[in-house]
Parts: sequence; C-alpha cells; structure tokens
Amino acid sequence: MTTIGGFIFLLVTVFGGYTIAGGKFGIIMKSLPYEMLMIGGAAIGTFIMANSVHDIKHTLAAFGKIIKGSRFHKEDYTSLLSLLYYFVRLAQTKGAMALEPHIEKPEESAAFNNFPKIAGDHHAVVLICDYLRMVGMNADDPHQIEDTMSKELKKMKEEEMHPSHAMQSMADALPALGIVAAVLGVIKTMASIDQPPAVLGSLIGGALVGTFLGVLLAYGLMGPMATRLKGVVDEEALYYEVIRAVLVAHLHGNAPQVSVETGRKVAPTSLMPSFQELEVSLQELSIA
Repeated sequence: MTTIGGFIFLLVTVFGGYTIAGGKFGIIMKSLPYEMLMIGGAAIGTFIMANSVHDIKHTLAAFGKIIKGSRFHKEDYTSLLSLLYYFVRLAQTKGAMALEPHIEKPEESAAFNNFPKIAGDHHAVVLICDYLRMVGMNADDPHQIEDTMSKELKKMKEEEMHPSHAMQSMADALPALGIVAAVLGVIKTMASIDQPPAVLGSLIGGALVGTFLGVLLAYGLMGPMATRLKGVVDEEALYYEVIRAVLVAHLHGNAPQVSVETGRKVAPTSLMPSFQELEVSLQELSIA
C-alpha cells in the first residue's frame, strides 16, 4: 500500500506545484490521451518484444508483490524453523530413513500438514524434500550440499528477479519514448507553422507533454516499482536461505536446537523470531 500512497503523494505534489505556480491544465488534458497512447503503447510493445509469454505473465503477477509486499511474516519463519527442527531431530534420533514417509509423499505427511502455508509453498517443499532425500542417499557432505543448495537458491532468485529487471528496462526506455512522442508533436506543429502564435504555443505545449509523461512515468512510477519489487524478492529469498542454513548446520553434526538457531539468524531482522519465541514454539510442537 505504501507504493500506491507514494505515487498519489507524487501526483499531488507535482501537479499541485504546477497549479500553485499558475499552470493551466487545459493543454495537458487535451494532449494527455494521445501522448499516453503513443508512449504507453510503445512501452507495452517493447516489453512484449523483449520478453517471452512466461516472462510477461510472471511480470504481471509480480504487481501483486509490489502492492502487498513480502508474503512471509514472523510467524511464517517460526513455523518453518519449527518444521525443520522436527525433521532434523527425527533424522538425528531415528536416522535418515525415518524421514522417508514425509519426503516421498509430502502431501500425506503429518509434519507438512501441520503447517499448511509451508505445504502450499512449492519451492519450500521441494527444497526440504530434495535435500533431505539426498541426505538419505548418503550425500551427506555438508560442503557439497551447501554448494548445491546455494546454486539452486541463486537460480530461483534470478528467476524471481526477472520482472524487476523487465520493469527497470521499461523505466529506462520511457524517457526516450517520451521524446519520440514529443518529436511527433513538433512535426505536427511544423505542419501548422502558418498559424497564429497562440495556436503554435498550444501545439508546442502539447508536444512537450510527451516528454513530461515519459520522464514522470519512468522516474515516478516504473523505476520505483522495479526497486520495490527487487526489495520484496530479496526479502523473500531469505526465507529459503533459512532452509539451507538449518540443513547444512545439521549435516555439520550440530544438535537440532543449534541447527535451527543457525537458521533463525538468517531471517530478516524485522521478521526474526526471538530466541524465547522460537523456544516456546518448539516446546508446543505437536506432530502426530
């Protein structure tokens, strides 16, 4: 919601200042639909040319993240650490084979079903199951597992970053597309060079609306949205880093409590459960 609020504030201050300075909206409102059609249409066209159908859908879906922010909250980190604690404790006390019912059919696992939000997160379930399965296959070198997980997490993050990069590319292009619209306006003005100064002034003013819109949309809308999306993706990526930290700490031979404490430290500071909060959650953990 801060993104919407910030954009509204931007519009109020820009156009409010223009009005206070004695500016008139007549020329802007008259030219706005045509300039927006040219600039917006060109921006959408270049976006479609530069991206695949999958990437276009991915970018459109990313607007929800810009508005809502990260989908993970403090209780989600507490739940994840609690689930991981259960798995590493089970592996330590009963052996890696005891994990098999949970990792082979996670949809039927009492552990996963105890945390429905995690069970509904495809990436989290795949990460947990795949790497616990590797442990059961004697791939228990913590350095090898950590390297493999780091590469996969990097790949996942890069894929999630594509919409942000696409938006930033559009932001970089918008000022130039605004100039294109402005040049077309100047061409239109030159075709009416025999008109009175008042008419020419109106035509030139309309042409400059294109430059104004291109710059405003680039630096006042698309650029900030790309930055906001990048921040959300960076924050959400830490949720999956917690999984890596806990499993690698477990493979290094640490006790379950130490492993989850290692993962807790990876969580974003503002969302990190306290030691006492996590301890209470682990004590209340009940999985049939």
